[in-house]
Amino acid sequence: MASMTCSAGDLAQLLGPNVTNSTGAAAFICSQFHIAANNFTATQYAVDNTYLLFSAYLVFSMQLGFAMLCAGSVRAKNTMNIMLTNVLDAAAGGLFYYLFGFAFAFGTPSNGFIGKHNFGLKAFPTSSFDYSYFLYQWAFAIAAAGITSGSIAERTQFVAYLIYSSFLTGFVYPVVSHWFWSVDGWASPIRRHGDLLFGIGVIDFAGSGVVHMVGGIAGLWGALIEGPRIGRFHRSGRSIALRGHSASLVVLGTFLLWFGWYGFNPGSFNKILSAYPDGSVYYGQWSAIGRTAVTTTLAGCTAALTTLFCKRILSGHWNVTDVCNGLLGGFAAITAGCSVVEPWAAIVCGFVASLVLIGCNKLAEIFKFDDPLEAAQLHGGCGTWGVIFTALFATEKYVGEVYPNKPGRPYGLFMGGDGKLLAAHLIQVLVILGWVSATMGPLFFVLHKLKLLRISAEDEMAGMDLTRHGGFAYIYHDDDDESQKPGNIQLGKIEPTSTTSSADV
Repeated sequence: MASMTCSAGDLAQLLGPNVTNSTGAAAFICSQFHIAANNFTATQYAVDNTYLLFSAYLVFSMQLGFAMLCAGSVRAKNTMNIMLTNVLDAAAGGLFYYLFGFAFAFGTPSNGFIGKHNFGLKAFPTSSFDYSYFLYQWAFAIAAAGITSGSIAERTQFVAYLIYSSFLTGFVYPVVSHWFWSVDGWASPIRRHGDLLFGIGVIDFAGSGVVHMVGGIAGLWGALIEGPRIGRFHRSGRSIALRGHSASLVVLGTFLLWFGWYGFNPGSFNKILSAYPDGSVYYGQWSAIGRTAVTTTLAGCTAALTTLFCKRILSGHWNVTDVCNGLLGGFAAITAGCSVVEPWAAIVCGFVASLVLIGCNKLAEIFKFDDPLEAAQLHGGCGTWGVIFTALFATEKYVGEVYPNKPGRPYGLFMGGDGKLLAAHLIQVLVILGWVSATMGPLFFVLHKLKLLRISAEDEMAGMDLTRHGGFAYIYHDDDDESQKPGNIQLGKIEPTSTTSSADV
């Protein structure tokens, strides 16, 4: 909002000599003007913080989506376990992000590598951050942890979940978000001091790299060190599908994540009440937010349809689970460039994201990599494509609007820009891969050596709900005599016999 000032001395001269006590009148008018201006400023802060809080609630609702998606993607005997890990991702992540994570990510002033202020939200709020901003960033941090939990599902000890989730949300993820989102980060596009990386910094608007690559690569190392689930691959090397027990929960979780993504991507503007300098009263940041929601939608829809037909050709089936994963892969890919690309480019993004996911899944089978939710392939692979896609398709106009603090920034290579943005984004891919590998890889390895990572073969075969959580998530009636109990009605399956005629069938 443009600043509004009032000078009593200047106003007194405008009132002229015919006004009695013009100086006093001018002072009174200016005082009322200042009150009105302060009210306008307070209203702007209120609107922007309300928008950010609403976006934080949407992103947090994605935890329910993750929980439903994970529950449906695992076998019924591990349902309670995976649901509990999703709850603890949020709970443990909340405490550790409060104590350390937010300070490491956004504590300012700091160096380019890591933040060093606002531990435990000390000296908070500030002129830069309010509590709504902390809540929003916490929701992002636990999303990264939730991605990793899917990769190591059905075979991981409970204590390992607690350790890796706390470490990821309290240290590993915050450092990466500091690099690319903080005003002090060495590769941030909003860096206040020092030169921007290649004159632009990294445009990872809502986190294809910061969130999805971090979670996906962490899950990759966890699943590699643990090894595949028992029965996932035959002795001959053939892949055996260990399908999840509920496609209904998978679809429910997918729609909840879709809904939450409208806080994830459009909400990353952090504020809505900002006009753009072209002077149009109908075009401002609210328009960019709407466009971001559109690009997000188009990328996901395109990826879903592409996956549907590609998997139909490859497998001969119309598989709803594959379509859901394809949809989420499109969302993960568009997250980096959702605010700076045209809607038609989002369709390209979603199309390629689907092919990337299918290709990564094929590689996973070849190398006997077992990820029950395809989280490493989906978030790691499609997130990487999203980072590269942004460097190719970011438009000059939208880059200037979203990042106005430095005119003349480099933009997408395919949109007429030079290769500087692409170079910056290739560096982002490499440093995220290196950082997460150097931190989460050794952590999982140490847990493995201490026998704190994987459960026993007996527990894995029986299911963790029974062996670790006191019972199954569902009530089963498998005994033959259950049907004889009063009030018990059971459905039985009638198998055709050799005496059944073709007419009866």
